[in-house]
Amino acid sequence: MSTPIIQATQLHTHYGASHILRGIDFTVGQGQTIGLMGRNGMGKSTLLKSLMGLVKPSGGTVHIKGTNMTGADAFRIAQQGVAYVPEGRGIFGNLSVKENLHMAARAGTRGQRDWTYDRVLETFPRLAERLNHGGQQLSGGEQQMLTIGRALMTNPDVLILDEATEGLAPLIAKEIWRICSLIKDSGISSVIVDKNWKHVTQVTDRNVILVKGEVVFEGSSAELLGRPEVLEQHLGV
Repeated sequence: MSTPIIQATQLHTHYGASHILRGIDFTVGQGQTIGLMGRNGMGKSTLLKSLMGLVKPSGGTVHIKGTNMTGADAFRIAQQGVAYVPEGRGIFGNLSVKENLHMAARAGTRGQRDWTYDRVLETFPRLAERLNHGGQQLSGGEQQMLTIGRALMTNPDVLILDEATEGLAPLIAKEIWRICSLIKDSGISSVIVDKNWKHVTQVTDRNVILVKGEVVFEGSSAELLGRPEVLEQHLGV
């Protein structure tokens, strides 16, 4: 069995006196697409930030490709081939679409350059029509496309996508889900957080549900869909 790209073991994270993550085990394997689910405030974003080095864990370990990266700076995590699309997107509003993409361009950890500027524009034709627009001039959906495109320009081994379609119009959300499927088909691992479990389970290999900082379910999409009581209890459907 190949070494997981990301492996968190017994991860604990605090915000001050608040104990947010409580002994979480979380693994992302080569080529896997993982759905991370749960109601608001259950620790999903904190888990992603703890994996990315944006929040320092108070206990447990985070290994990236077998190397202990617990508490490492975020740029060190990114150098290991982990790309992060945060909630809120984080694009550079004073740069154009073209500049946002070019500034991120680099080869991946194995020297791969599968995701080029031209391929990103082919994948996101809406961005190709707005190359000279500033980031702040884009709609929310266009900003999300730009953030995903910028992440792909780093040729990552794994893409972490927090709140994939939050606040987006249905047609734009549909486009984002198409991109998620395309990313999966390209062989890049991904972690997807989104409230729409029906769409998440269409693209994921495995799903993890958090409740108050603990894993209460882990299994395939078929297993999750076969347990409507779990969906109802933990995802409010």
